[in-house]
Amino acid sequence: MTTKYTEDHEYIRVDGATGTVGITSFAQDQLGDIVFVELPSVGQKLKKGDEAAVVESVKAASEIYSPATGTVIEVNLALTGEPGLINMSPDADGWIFKLKLDNAVELETLMDADAYAKHTA
Repeated sequence: MTTKYTEDHEYIRVDGATGTVGITSFAQDQLGDIVFVELPSVGQKLKKGDEAAVVESVKAASEIYSPATGTVIEVNLALTGEPGLINMSPDADGWIFKLKLDNAVELETLMDADAYAKHTA
């Protein structure tokens, strides 16, 4: 399993042809308490960079962009009742959606953990 990061603070954890997408710890920390998540639709086709979801906090609303091209195969319905899961566990229970990847080569343009750490330093 590989995890890559975008400049907009999304992560994608890749396992085979599936990518699990969410926001990073850094992003949820910047947003503050998350109060609402607008999820994409299962079956929705996304291109890399498309707006996929919206996360609203007490401070601001923030668009979540797809880090890769693919089809949404699952959404984290637990977030509809408990959006704060993103604050408590952004990289585990607080994932937002899963993509069936169309082109894994796109992931090569994203940052690895070291590059992301430098980006947020």
